[in-house]
Amino acid sequence: MLHITQHIQIDESELSERFTRSPGPGGQNVNKVETAVQLRFDAAGSRALTEDVRQRLRRLAGRRIDSAGVITIEAHRFRTRERNREDARERLAQLIRQASHRPKTRIGTRPTRASKERRLDSKRRTSAKKRGRQSRPSED
Repeated sequence: MLHITQHIQIDESELSERFTRSPGPGGQNVNKVETAVQLRFDAAGSRALTEDVRQRLRRLAGRRIDSAGVITIEAHRFRTRERNREDARERLAQLIRQASHRPKTRIGTRPTRASKERRLDSKRRTSAKKRGRQSRPSED
């Protein structure tokens, strides 16, 4: 189980991993050992996510999610397969954690009378300042 939050846990069967050769660091082994990991998670078909989390996740994932709702995370930051695997899982967990937070709804407010008057007074002063800069033809 991959524990995301107190209420969201993803079963191992919902995750699939594929290992490839890493373009990152690796020394002499970089061309022969498959240390990079490609973690795939079917967000659209997951039973662990609610519909609103799924929608927010689709928006947050951006180009990491395909049209079928599968999130693909590639990790090749480290030299070992295990650390890259942990990195990919942590990045997926962070993404889902971020999607699980419901954004606060904005409550519209009205400007106070004093703030309206301050704004209009400022506009009048600016207008007068600019009017004073205008050149007028002389009446000679």
